[in-house]
Amino acid sequence: MNGRVLIIAGSDSGGGAGIQADIKSVSALGGFAMTAITALTAQNTLGVHAIHPVDADFIAQQMAVVLDDIGADCLKTGMLHNVEVIEVVADMIARKAAGLPLVADPVMVAKGGASLLDVAAHSALIERIVPLAAVLTPNAPEAAALTGIEVGDEPSQQAAGEALRAMGARAVLVKGGHIDGPQIVDLLVTGDGVVRFENPRLETVHTHGTGCTLASAIATGLAQGMDLPSAVSRARDFVIAAIAAAPGFGAGHGPIDHTVTVDPGRIDK
Repeated sequence: MNGRVLIIAGSDSGGGAGIQADIKSVSALGGFAMTAITALTAQNTLGVHAIHPVDADFIAQQMAVVLDDIGADCLKTGMLHNVEVIEVVADMIARKAAGLPLVADPVMVAKGGASLLDVAAHSALIERIVPLAAVLTPNAPEAAALTGIEVGDEPSQQAAGEALRAMGARAVLVKGGHIDGPQIVDLLVTGDGVVRFENPRLETVHTHGTGCTLASAIATGLAQGMDLPSAVSRARDFVIAAIAAAPGFGAGHGPIDHTVTVDPGRIDK
């Protein structure tokens, strides 16, 4: 059923997160994935060992040639690691993709704890990327870092979501996986109210790439014409199934299984 998704993010040499997880997720849900790679990482389940940035002009060129020829139905951003990259990506979106929905995953810290965002890039992310987002997908620590609100329960999740909407994002999915408890609650904060999603926590360390996967799965749904709550619902189903089927690779936070199936043709409008 397709749906063209241009992903602007970093590469994970371990294959569990980043561009690799994005491509797998979009493909598994029937979309067509295109990429503009922002950085290369030497990475495995134990952490990020090195980051090699891609020249900002080349990132812009990757975006431009894809958008000029193939086009896109939705954009997804992941690792934008410094001010120059954030500026060039925001400028290119304004020039070549104005009006297209953007799913912005504010990747700030890797699963193993390594910082993926320069300190100076923090304000640039808020000023340039957040206002472009059709939906922003922070986890609790990222929502706290972006807003200054301590996010540890549903009321603070909603407060952070509202604060990020006030910064310009049209909708915010504040994820609850980092909040302790037997249930995981994600809150989708929109101009029409709050949609609550809940599922039992799966006790596993194999959750590497879940944020990238969720954001790309949402982007695929939007590219295919789903409304936002339906896209989020299908994306969550996909991530939950992928965690449950994780192959157990690696000695640290292992990858999930992107080959699982949820009905890619399900469009609940």
